[in-house]
Amino acid sequence: MADRATNEYLNTERAKNDDNDLFAAIGKQVLGLKLGNDEEPAEDDRVKVVDEIESLCMNCHENGMTRLLLTRIPYFREIILMSFYCEHCHLKNNEIQPAGEIQEQGSKYAFKLSSLDDMERQLVKSDTAILRIEDLQIEVPAGRGRLTNVEGILSEVLKDLEGDQKLRKKEDPELYKKINGVVQPLIKMLIGGRFPFTISLDDPAGNSWIEPLPTDSQTKGKYTHSQYPRTPEQNEALGLGETSEEQSGGSAEMVPQLQPGDGSGMEDVDILEGQTYDLPVFCPGCAKPAQMLVQMVNIPHFKQVIVSTTHCDLCGYKTNDVKTGGEVPENGKRIWLHVKDARDLGRDILKSETCLLKIPECRVEVTPGTMGGRFTTVEGLVTQIRDDLKGSIFDVGEDDVSTDSMPSDTRKEWGTFFAQLDKAVKGEVQYTILMEDPLGNSYCQLLDLDDSGNDPKVRTQEYERTEEEEEELGLADMKTRLNSKGEYVRETFDKASSSPESTESSATSGTKTQTNGS
Repeated sequence: MADRATNEYLNTERAKNDDNDLFAAIGKQVLGLKLGNDEEPAEDDRVKVVDEIESLCMNCHENGMTRLLLTRIPYFREIILMSFYCEHCHLKNNEIQPAGEIQEQGSKYAFKLSSLDDMERQLVKSDTAILRIEDLQIEVPAGRGRLTNVEGILSEVLKDLEGDQKLRKKEDPELYKKINGVVQPLIKMLIGGRFPFTISLDDPAGNSWIEPLPTDSQTKGKYTHSQYPRTPEQNEALGLGETSEEQSGGSAEMVPQLQPGDGSGMEDVDILEGQTYDLPVFCPGCAKPAQMLVQMVNIPHFKQVIVSTTHCDLCGYKTNDVKTGGEVPENGKRIWLHVKDARDLGRDILKSETCLLKIPECRVEVTPGTMGGRFTTVEGLVTQIRDDLKGSIFDVGEDDVSTDSMPSDTRKEWGTFFAQLDKAVKGEVQYTILMEDPLGNSYCQLLDLDDSGNDPKVRTQEYERTEEEEEELGLADMKTRLNSKGEYVRETFDKASSSPESTESSATSGTKTQTNGS
C-alpha cells in the first residue's frame, strides 16, 4: 500500500522537477510556505509540504488517503514519512522508509540508558533492522520502519506484549506467566525504575540510527557505533548481488579471493616490500567482482603492515585499510602522545582496527571497528575523526535551518565540541591522544629523542588483556597446544619463564610502562 503510493508520487510533476529540494529539512519547507502574507497565494503557487495520494485500504478495500512527507533528519539522512488513514473503516498506519541508498556496510549501535533523559533520544529503526533489549533478551525482528524515540519504541514493545495477555491468562496460564515475567521489568524500565539497561540496533542496510550526544564519551560503554561487512546471506536478503548458489564461493568480506581460472593463488609468490599487488575480491557493497590493491609497507622501529585499497567500478564503493601481521603478543599496549605544537601534528600514527582511541580534552572516543585501520599523520587522523562526526551530526554544507529540529542547548553543545576539535586540528590547543590496543598493533612515530633515546612526549605501557577483550578477539577459543593426552588446548604464557621485562611487568600489576614506543 505504502510502496504503491510512493511510486505514484515519484511519477508526479513535483518529483520530476530538478529545481525542488525534495528532501529539504522541515524548517526549509515551512519557510517555503511564505507564511504571514496577507494575500492568499494562487493554487498553483502553493508549496505543498505534505503530499496526499488516494490509495487502496487493504482492510475494507475502499479508498483511503496516504500522506507523504519527504524530509531529512538533521544528523542522519533522507527518509519518507508515510501516514495512511481510511475514513470508511478508520484504519490507521504510520511508518517510515529510508529514501537513501543501502549503505556500503552494515551498522550496529549499542546504547546504555542511565536516566529518564536518555529515553528522549531519537531513534530510527529501518525495515531491515533488529532491535534488542539486551537485559531482557527481547528481540524485535526486522519489519515496519519507525521514527520515534527510545521511550516510544519501548512503549510499542510493551503494547505488543500486553496485547493478548487477558486471553492468555485464561487459555494458557503458563505462557501468560512467562510473558508477564518480561512485561513487569519492561514497565519498570519505562518509568525509570530499572536503570541502567542496554538496547542495541543492528541493521545490515546501515540505515538505522540512535541519536548521540557530546557527553556520551564521558561514560565508558554508554554509546557505541560500529560498522561491519555484510555476509552473502545478508546481501541476498537486501536484494544485492547474486544468490548464494550463483556466487561460486564469493564472500562479502574484505578477503582476497581468486576467481575461477586464475591459478592456484599466491601461495608460491613472495610478497615484496613496496610492490603493489592487484587481487580480485567481491565488493562489500554490491557483492560483485571488484579489485583490491595491496602493498606491504615497513614502518621503521615497528613492523611490516599491509596497506590495501578497494574500488568497485559497478557501485562506486571505495575504501582503504591497514592491517598488521605477525603473532599475537602476550600483552596489549597503551600509547599516550602529548600533542603540544604544530610539529607533533606531522607525526606518523597507526591506529589498528582493534584500537580504542581517546582524546580526553576534546571529549572524543573512537571505539574499535568504527574507523578501521588507519596509517596517517596526527593531523590527518584528527581531521578524519572531526569530519566523520560532523557528517553524522549535521548536514555538511547546509545552513542552520537544516538543524531546526535540534534543541538549542544541544546545538550549542555540539558547536562547542566541534570548535575544540577544530583547534586540535590546527594545533592551537594542547591535547593527549590515548590508543589502547589489546593486540599491540598501533604505533606512534618518535621525533624529539633525548640523550637516552626516548621521546618525552610519547609514553607506552603494556597491560594484561581482560577476559572480555580475549573473548571479543576470539583468543579465548584458540586451541593451539597439544597436552599430554594428545588434545589441543588453549595456549598459556608461562609468567615464571618470561623475560626480566615481563617479570617487571608482573610486579607492577600486569603493566609495563616505557617512556617511548620502542
